[in-house]
Amino acid sequence: MTDFDEKSLEELENLCKIACNEDEKKAILKNMRSILSYIDMLSEVDTQGVTECCSVNEEEMDLREDEIQSELNRDTFLANSPSHTGGMVKVPTVIQF
Repeated sequence: MTDFDEKSLEELENLCKIACNEDEKKAILKNMRSILSYIDMLSEVDTQGVTECCSVNEEEMDLREDEIQSELNRDTFLANSPSHTGGMVKVPTVIQF
């Protein structure tokens, strides 16, 4: 894995739209290098023959098979929404322009 350097940090700052002072940059560089080092160690683990799982408690989960069910009609759907207008669900504003 490539080393996380000052240039990588600058790119990350730009992508995240943040600015860091010199002390924060030093701390971030140290922490990111530590994290990436740990990830490198994990890549050395032999996972041949290990089956995939979607949960750490997969054996304890009682999952049902997916089955096709009838569609929920619009009126019933809208009756269950907290707010709607013009046949559409109203949601709170998440992005301000």
